[in-house]
Amino acid sequence: MEKVLSAIQLQRDFYASGRTKSYEARRSMLLKLREAIVSRESELLAALKRDLNKGDFEAYSTEIGITLAELSHTLRHLKKWMKPKRMRTPMTHFGARSYVMFEPYGVSLIIAPWNYPVQLTLVPLIAAVAAGNTALVKPSELSPSVSNVLTSLINDTFEPGWAVSIEGGIDVSTALLEQRFDKIFFTGSVAVGKIVMAAAAKHLTPITLELGGKSPCIVHQDANVALAAKRIAFGKFTNAGQTCIAPDYVYVHHSVKEKFMKEMEKAITELYGSDPLRNPNYVHIISEKHYDRLVSFMKDGRTSIGGEVEQAVKGIAPTLLEDVDWSSPIMQEEIFGPLLPVMDYRSIEDVVAAVNARPKPLALYLFSESGAVQEEVLSRIPFGGGCVNDTIMHVGTPYLPFGGVGESGIGSYHGDVSFEAFSHQKSVLKQTTLFDMPFRYPNSKMGSKLIRKLLK
Repeated sequence: MEKVLSAIQLQRDFYASGRTKSYEARRSMLLKLREAIVSRESELLAALKRDLNKGDFEAYSTEIGITLAELSHTLRHLKKWMKPKRMRTPMTHFGARSYVMFEPYGVSLIIAPWNYPVQLTLVPLIAAVAAGNTALVKPSELSPSVSNVLTSLINDTFEPGWAVSIEGGIDVSTALLEQRFDKIFFTGSVAVGKIVMAAAAKHLTPITLELGGKSPCIVHQDANVALAAKRIAFGKFTNAGQTCIAPDYVYVHHSVKEKFMKEMEKAITELYGSDPLRNPNYVHIISEKHYDRLVSFMKDGRTSIGGEVEQAVKGIAPTLLEDVDWSSPIMQEEIFGPLLPVMDYRSIEDVVAAVNARPKPLALYLFSESGAVQEEVLSRIPFGGGCVNDTIMHVGTPYLPFGGVGESGIGSYHGDVSFEAFSHQKSVLKQTTLFDMPFRYPNSKMGSKLIRKLLK
C-alpha cells in the first residue's frame, strides 16, 4: 500500500508540474517508447513463448507489430489531435467562436490482461501518454514473464512520475482500486469489470472497460464456405481461442453445415498441422484453472473435430462440438479457449432472435454474399464491432474504434478514439467584445420576439 500511495503522489506532483502537456514532450516520450519496444523485441518474444507458447509470427503480428503500428499512427497524427477543434456556432451566439479543447484527465490507471499481455498493456499506455496523462500500469500476474519484461521496459523508459509499472497479484489490484485516479482503463472479464466499475463509482472516475462475451459467427447458405472456414479457424484458434473477440460459437445454415464441417477440418490441418499439440507454435492455455474449465466444457455435446488434450503443457487442440444448445454449460459463459460449438439454423430470423435474447456481444461475424442478409443482421443485432466475411481483423486497424456495448464493455479506443478516451473534451465559447446583442437581456423590448423566433 505504501508503494502504491507513493507512486500515485509522485504522479500527481509530476502532472501538476505541466511536464506532460506539450506536444514536444509527448512526442519525445512516444519515440523513446518505440525505441524501447524495438530494442527489447527479442525479450518480449521470449517472454510470450514462456507464458503462452506463442510462436514468433503470431507473437509479432498480434502483439508487437500491432503495438508499433498504433504507435506510428499516433506519432503521425498527434499534433492534429492536440489542436483545439473548431465547432459550429448558432445565430443566437452571433459574434462568438466555439471550439473544444482536449485536456488530459490527469493520473490514469491501466489494468492489463494476460491473453495479449504486450499489446493490451502498451496500446492504452500509448494513448495515455499521447493525451498528456501520467499512467500507473498494472500488468497481469498470470503472464509473469511478460509482466517482468514490460515492467522493466516501462520503468527504464519513463520517469516514475510520468509512467510506472507495478507488478503483483489481486492484492495489488485491490489496493490500486481503493485509490482515486482521474481515469481508469481496464481490459479483462465481465466479472472483474463490474468490480472495477464499482470502485470507480466511489470517486466518479471516468472509465473505459474492454470486456468480452459470447461473440456469434453466422455462416449463411450463400457464403463462400471454404474461405469462411479458413477465416473462422484463424479467428477462433489464434492464441488458442484466448481472444476476447474470437468467434465464441457458430450458427451455420443447415444446407451447408456438412460442407462447413469438412472445410473446417481442412482449415485446421492447413493452419496447425495434423497434430496441433505437436506444433511448436500452437499456443497453450494460460493456467491449470482455465485448462480444467475448458476440459469440463468438452463434455458438452459431441466432439466432431479435435478433442485432443495434454495436461502436462496445458494444451487443447482446436475442437468443434456439435449437438450443443443454449442450455449446455458451454453456452452459459464466454469460452475463451479453442472450443467451438456449431449449431445449425433454417431462418436468419431465428438467429437474430437467439443472439438478441442474450447480452450484447463484443463482436459479431457474418459470412454472406447477400446485401439484404448483411443489412438484416447488422441493423438488428447490437454488438461492439465485427466483420462481414472475415473475423477479428477489425481490431487491427487504427481507423476503427474498438470497444463493447452493454456487458461487453464501456467506451472505445484505437487511433484518435484512444486519444479521446484519455482526454476530457472541454467546451469553450469565446465571445466578441466589439458589440453586444441587446436582445439577450430581459429588459430588451424586441428580445422576447427575437428569442421566440430564433429558439425553435
